[in-house]
Amino acid sequence: MQYSQSTAAYAPVVDLEFADDKADKNPQSSVNDAHRSRVLRLSLALCVAVLCTVLGFGGGILFKQEIDSNSLPSTACTNPIIRREWRDLSDAEKNDYIEAVQCLRSSPSKLGLNQTLYDDFPYVHSRNGEASHDTAAFLPWHRYFIHVYEKALREQCAYAGHLTYWDWSLDWEDVTHAPVWDTTLGFGGDGNEKDIESIHGHCVTDGPFARLQVLYVEKFPYPHCLSRGFATGGNLTRFSAALEPTALNELLRTSDYATFNLGVENGPHLSIPRSIHGDFSTVTAPAGSSHSVDCTAFELTRYIDPVFFLHHTQLDRLWWKWQQGDTQARLKDYSGKAAYTSSSEASLRDPLPLGYLAPDVRVEDIMNTESGLVCYRY
Repeated sequence: MQYSQSTAAYAPVVDLEFADDKADKNPQSSVNDAHRSRVLRLSLALCVAVLCTVLGFGGGILFKQEIDSNSLPSTACTNPIIRREWRDLSDAEKNDYIEAVQCLRSSPSKLGLNQTLYDDFPYVHSRNGEASHDTAAFLPWHRYFIHVYEKALREQCAYAGHLTYWDWSLDWEDVTHAPVWDTTLGFGGDGNEKDIESIHGHCVTDGPFARLQVLYVEKFPYPHCLSRGFATGGNLTRFSAALEPTALNELLRTSDYATFNLGVENGPHLSIPRSIHGDFSTVTAPAGSSHSVDCTAFELTRYIDPVFFLHHTQLDRLWWKWQQGDTQARLKDYSGKAAYTSSSEASLRDPLPLGYLAPDVRVEDIMNTESGLVCYRY
């Protein structure tokens, strides 16, 4: 089957304030009330953490390695692999991918922590990746991050395939019915409303990742089940607008990297978390509270959901498609803020730190998907 290869992207969608479309449900049990109270307290703590970061008292990058040029591949990319859409995989290939992800969940932490290798990725994202948001590094940092994830699947779990992406532009009219949510050949469906309430939704109780244990909310230890809470009605329509092919085409017509990068981040990048809710969502400030930091934009544990990697591979595909529009210029087009709290201009020599999960590289090492460090196309 052939799938859309249209030059797709997006123009930022405004006024996507989160509204809980499930507010009209029956009152929850006392267990859920207690849980909700814990979530509200946690929201306040998270907001304080963000405020500290903005004021310069807190982390972005908490640990990093020095860039070692000798650790980078020196061979040319002569036979790039092709990353394919989830629907384009055979049933056997889908099962192989899912089994490799489950293998990471049973592999020991590379960071030496009391968690699995799979947990290392959200751990590093919350401590290093967050610093790339709202900066020029958003796209290259995540390109390197998902590359390291692919290497873990292949090297630690003998996975013979490659990263796959979810082209949500094929499902933009209702992303909650996309094949990635299949309970057999997918990643499970919506949270079970008959089960315990979890983070912004309910526990996922079907599919290969049913009751996946999530260890953190951001940097905070907060064990809970993997949660989803699919948006419905007007909210779903509003959040999906950035995924519509016409909107994606408009984004691909962007002429400069800085505008394109922020358009991707503020558009389709946020549309999926807002549509899927749960752990793939954002923290909402408690009603009536006042904060100098916009806690509605503060991320949760979206990177613990296995679909996160298909989502970000699709975002990387958008960047690749944009670069292909003018490779001579765009393989070196990199501009914007170097850091969220800085006015300094970003540079191709800036580092992309992944802590002790992988050696640091520079932005220039990852700009071309056929650089040798990485070797793939879409």
